[in-house]
Amino acid sequence: MDLRPGERLDDLGRTGLRIIQHPGRFPFAIDAVLLAHFATVRGRARVLDLGTGCGVIPLLLAARHRQVRVTGLEIQPETADMARRSVALNDLTDRIQIDCGDYRQVGKLYGYGAFDLVTMNPPYREPGRGVVSPEESRAVARHELNGSLTEAVEAMAAAVKFGGRVAVVFLAERLADLMTSLREQRLEPKRLRMVHPRAGRPANLLLLEAIKGGGPGLTTEPPLVVYEEGQRFTAEVQAIYNA
Repeated sequence: MDLRPGERLDDLGRTGLRIIQHPGRFPFAIDAVLLAHFATVRGRARVLDLGTGCGVIPLLLAARHRQVRVTGLEIQPETADMARRSVALNDLTDRIQIDCGDYRQVGKLYGYGAFDLVTMNPPYREPGRGVVSPEESRAVARHELNGSLTEAVEAMAAAVKFGGRVAVVFLAERLADLMTSLREQRLEPKRLRMVHPRAGRPANLLLLEAIKGGGPGLTTEPPLVVYEEGQRFTAEVQAIYNA
């Protein structure tokens, strides 16, 4: 087992996958799992995950959709290396490629309109909003230090083909910012699902899918509630983890 100091090996549920993580490099959270389940994946789609981190979204997509090929792009070299080793550990190197690079250069890296689906779990906070982690990896994952929301949406628009889809998980409070940026890039919002920590509580996250060049018309799906009493997942969220 190719584990480096401080790393651990975690189970990804019923998919039979295992993933290498490091506590100091922002381990994946529920938002990534929800996004991988929410995104529409069809046939032999070519998928790009921007800011892939430890590679959890490519792993989940490749395990659940046997015909797709997934590329993960990560700016931090150590994190990209960790993701590559997780891909190799799960014998998925024939269908998952992990690259190290800046998503703001995505058109130069892969060509424009090269992907059927682009997924992204972008940094949630603008610089100056909230507490920035002293650990660089965590700070980059949660604050717009290596690109703004506008630049993230521009990257998705550059990478996806006309008629292709982008799927994003983001802060519910920034829905207006996200919708504005998407439409500026001709990414028309088509599906929206709000994520609530508990029944009766305001949404804290959102899942949104848009189509490049799509016509107007947004479907708002039923809310997704994460927790029941205590810290138990609801039946729907547990089913997502076990899928």
